[in-house]
Amino acid sequence: MASIFTHGFLAYGIGKTFPKSMINTKFWILGILCAMLPDADVVGFKFGIAYEDFWGHRGFSHSLVFAVLLGFLVTIIFYRRHFFSRIGLLLILYFTLCTASHGVLDAMTTGGLGIAFFSPFDDARYFFPWRPIMVSPIGASNFFGIWGIKVLLSELIWVGIPVGIYILVLRLIKKKKTTRPYEDQSYE
Repeated sequence: MASIFTHGFLAYGIGKTFPKSMINTKFWILGILCAMLPDADVVGFKFGIAYEDFWGHRGFSHSLVFAVLLGFLVTIIFYRRHFFSRIGLLLILYFTLCTASHGVLDAMTTGGLGIAFFSPFDDARYFFPWRPIMVSPIGASNFFGIWGIKVLLSELIWVGIPVGIYILVLRLIKKKKTTRPYEDQSYE
């Protein structure tokens, strides 16, 4: 898995795509939580759920169906009055993308059993052919050490820098749209 820091930062990058009028603290917190939530499935290890099971790590909670369901659920719970509007659709999209981004990042890591993207219809686990992100250890105690530093450096290179560039480009585009172009005045 990628670290929770990277999942959260990618949710932030995704959120920068959306209109400023819908962005507030609740938007950011919920988006970041959606991006991190799929890894709550590691609790299953404590209850004897095997990694490769439906409810196991990188199983259903990492699927696209789960992402859509969570997108709907978060929107209806926290943005009920906007649910049947254009804003509601954008919120569903944002929370769905944040949740789905988790599986996408994990499918780019160097370890684990792959991601059950198509669960519950297909429980096969998938990785992308290109897997540059070093897998993060499970558990905070394992993260704070050399392995964790290597993971963060890998994530900085393959996620942090590209997302940072994306955010800067968006800022430039939005700034350009708000400034008026030079109006040529005739001097007669």
